[in-house]
Amino acid sequence: MANYFVHESSYVDEGAQIGERTKIWHFCHILGKAKIGNNCSFGQNILVANNVIIGNNCKIQNNVSLYEGVILEDYVFCGPSMVFTNVKTPRCEFPRNTSNDYHRTLVKRGSSIGANATIVCGVTLHECAFVAAGAVVTKDVPSYAMVAGVPAKIIGWMSAYGDVLEFDAEGYAMDSTGAKYQKVSETQVQRIA
Repeated sequence: MANYFVHESSYVDEGAQIGERTKIWHFCHILGKAKIGNNCSFGQNILVANNVIIGNNCKIQNNVSLYEGVILEDYVFCGPSMVFTNVKTPRCEFPRNTSNDYHRTLVKRGSSIGANATIVCGVTLHECAFVAAGAVVTKDVPSYAMVAGVPAKIIGWMSAYGDVLEFDAEGYAMDSTGAKYQKVSETQVQRIA
């Protein structure tokens, strides 16, 4: 007996690996070579394609398609109707639909992607990156960076907990949990305690 929940309107193809206590709600389709971790939550109308890997404790909101080449580590949040791509130069007349054509997109632990954001394939969102709603990400996002706009640019920094970081004159900041961060450069922040 399955130790996860699938709504009766959803399809899980044979061979899909789904972790314990994961919940898959209305009108979802999980393809047979997908791997999904424990304690994940899928809203309605979600596609998880072959060879997609999703870690533990991820939350995928309504109307998200995770195409081949997408990897989500643990605790990733995907907001409603955000978009992943997997081919850099699509053409209908000359299809690029083999595994060799797909570019890997890696979303590292604790990252959040806002509603209606687009993640162009081939990028990495590093640990605890935060993508604003409606942003279009065309290049890698550093750990703890907040990005917004089209194309997305760094507009600030956010702790793993979710507090906006305000750095002092020496380049140090502390969030509301007491975690400490150091701004190493204009494009790099690291957690130090």
